[in-house]
Order: sequence, then structure tokens, then C-alpha cells
Amino acid sequence: MGRSQRKMLAEEELLHRQALSMALHQHQLSRRFDGSMSRRVGSTSSRRHTDPLTNNEKKVLESLEKIKFKKIILLHGEGFGAWCWYKTIAHLEEVGLQPTALDLTGSGIDLTDTNTVTTLAEYSQPLIRYLENLPEDEKVILVGHSSGGACLSYALEHFPEKISKAIYLCATMVSNGQRPFDVFAKELGSAERFMKESQFLIHGNGKDKPPTGFMIEKHLMKGLYFNQSSTKDVALAMVSMRSTPLGPIIEKLSLTPEKYATGRRFYVQTSDDCALSPDVQEKLVRENPPEGVFKIKGSDHCPFFSKPQSLHRILIEIVQIP
Repeated sequence: MGRSQRKMLAEEELLHRQALSMALHQHQLSRRFDGSMSRRVGSTSSRRHTDPLTNNEKKVLESLEKIKFKKIILLHGEGFGAWCWYKTIAHLEEVGLQPTALDLTGSGIDLTDTNTVTTLAEYSQPLIRYLENLPEDEKVILVGHSSGGACLSYALEHFPEKISKAIYLCATMVSNGQRPFDVFAKELGSAERFMKESQFLIHGNGKDKPPTGFMIEKHLMKGLYFNQSSTKDVALAMVSMRSTPLGPIIEKLSLTPEKYATGRRFYVQTSDDCALSPDVQEKLVRENPPEGVFKIKGSDHCPFFSKPQSLHRILIEIVQIP
């Protein structure tokens, strides 16, 4: 075996060990903390820039100091968890914002069996609890990725008075009466066909019962989700991804003009996305127009991996919109 080949194998082994270490650490956290803490990855750092600030950076910091609502709640997409926002959290903290990433029910280090989560309300419980406990004079900015956009819409319908802005990140921003699954229908076929034929389905209650969840096979994930992501981040994802409950994404949303439509919505498109194609994202924006549309060039379905700096700059720009 040549030296270069040995070096490559050694590097792959190191990456694998690092990813396993991260997964073990998450498991330990889930046992160490109580239920509420285990579902949140939040802002605890007071870290700021150590290098001299440019004039533009100073202006941004001064502008953000005047912002009344600085709390940003980050909602992951299917299979992911709060862990996937680790780069974005660091960037947002550096400018004085207060990001918190939530594990939706049965995701990340939440120990709920995904096969028992059958409704969008159940799946969104961590977000619902957070908003219910928010003081009356406070509002938050919500960011939802991929199928997490359904939780975002659900929150806008039920807690419009507590949400300052809603940001859909290559997400399922559906209209009233639509299902989150409908967004992927072009690639996957109808929901009914998917539930009959898909090889990704999980039958948690037995093969003779309706499917309860789904999980994309890992050898297909890189091309679908991580086509622009680094090897290290893919290794982390491979040991951290979990199955997704099926019920919440095939549930039709009930969205009203009096509540949902009064929210301030923004959409962030990803140009090299293989899971939610740019054409589908354009269709979502066209059929359910938001207040503003932003684009991350050269980004796959996980912009917090491949383009974290571009994402955090867009989030900061949206935060500053009056």
C-alpha cells in the first residue's frame, strides 16, 4: 500500500472516530440533562470578534444593538436535529444575536420514538412549549429548514403575536390545505404511491400496518443532501441523522388569512439543492409570495454546512429589515 493511500485511510479513520465521538457525546447529553434542556442547543457564549472590526462590521453591530427582538429559533429539517446548526449559532452569537436550536419531537437527542409521532402538533411540541412560555412582551424570529417549514407555518397560525419574522430556508412553505409532502411530489410521486412503494419507509407497528416514518439510506444521502458539503460534516451527519415521523409531513395544513397570512415571511433559496430543487423553491415562492426572497449561490440542501457564512449574513440582513 502506497504512502498516499495509507494517509488517506488514516484520515478517514480519524474522521470516523471524531464523528462517533460526537454521537456518543450527544447520547451522554441526553442522559445528563432533563427533557427541556436535552431539546435545546442555545446561546451560552459571550464570544465576540477578537480581530479589529471593519467599518462595515461596526455598522452592523451598531444596527443590531438597536434591534428589539434578538432571539432566533432554529428548526431543523427531516432527519436532522439541533446539532446541524452549530456553525450558524457561532456566527450569530458573534454579532450579539441570541440563537437557540430546538430538537423537534423524536429528533436529535430527544428520546421519543419517532414511530409514535403521528401529527404535526406532536412533532412541533418543543417549539409550541417554547412559544407558550415566552413572555408577553417578547417576540422571536423563527428559521425553518426543509420540512421544518411546516412547523414554522403551524406556529404562525397558532402564535402569530409571538413571531416577529418567519424565515423559510429551502423549506416547505405550503399554502392552506396543502401537505408538506406535496412539495416533494414531483420527485417522489404522490403520497399514496410513496406509502405503497417506497423503500425508505419504516413500519414501526408491523409490516401489515401503515408506515410510521421514513429514513433515506445513508449511501444516498450525500448526493441528495450534502453534494456541496465537506467530508467532516458529512461524517458527522452520517452518525447523527435519525428517521423522520411520516404523519406530520402528510398532514394537510389549515392556514387562515386572519393568523398565518398576517405573519412576515421570508424565503431563502439554495441554488445547488438536490433534495428541494431550485425550480420547486421558485414554485413555492410564486404560489405563496413572501415579503422577501434571498439566494445562497452554490449551496446544497444543508447551507449551514456548505455556506454557513452566506446564511448568517442573510439572516442578519433579514433581522435588520424594519
